[in-house]
Amino acid sequence: MAYSNFTLEAVRETFQLEMVQSAGIFSETEQVEPSTDLIKALAKKVPLAVAIGTEKAKSEMIVVDVLVELREHFEHRISLFSGIDFNVDTENDLTGVCDFLVSLSPNQYYLESPVIILVEAKKDDLITGLGQCTAEMIAAQRFNAEKENDIPRIYGATTTGTQWLFLKLEGKRLHIDMKTYMLERCDKILGILASMVSQKV
Repeated sequence: MAYSNFTLEAVRETFQLEMVQSAGIFSETEQVEPSTDLIKALAKKVPLAVAIGTEKAKSEMIVVDVLVELREHFEHRISLFSGIDFNVDTENDLTGVCDFLVSLSPNQYYLESPVIILVEAKKDDLITGLGQCTAEMIAAQRFNAEKENDIPRIYGATTTGTQWLFLKLEGKRLHIDMKTYMLERCDKILGILASMVSQKV
């Protein structure tokens, strides 16, 4: 089994997680205004990505631009990785490729801990990505611990590009925000991601 094979039910049972579901746990975060460059890029790319309709198109034309903007917001003090192997614990099937990883390390040439945010791009259904994203968050917990970086919270997101759903893992408690955030409010999405980097939520 790899990350992509985990359902939410399977990952909860396998790793004995306590699941907390509530609407709007990230809704009080401050907004981060997107740059003019991001607004222009999304205006051009979103209609094309939606028309193509594949995970790859939405990932390359929407998600990566939002995450690059996040890196710019923090003046490159964080690193962003896309499509890399994240093989942490073979015995417990915490292996595979992650769509996107954000680390608090500025090193952009190889992945260093602490890993803080994992983002999975999905074609249509946000819910199907929850198990995979949660498994990757557990792997990030273990990766950070092995590197002796004690990070209290790991964050995750599943996204279709135009819709975003956010998660938070504290110990064995998994919080799922049942509110879906739309790309039209890119300032809110950027604000949530920035609050995750700052560990403020």
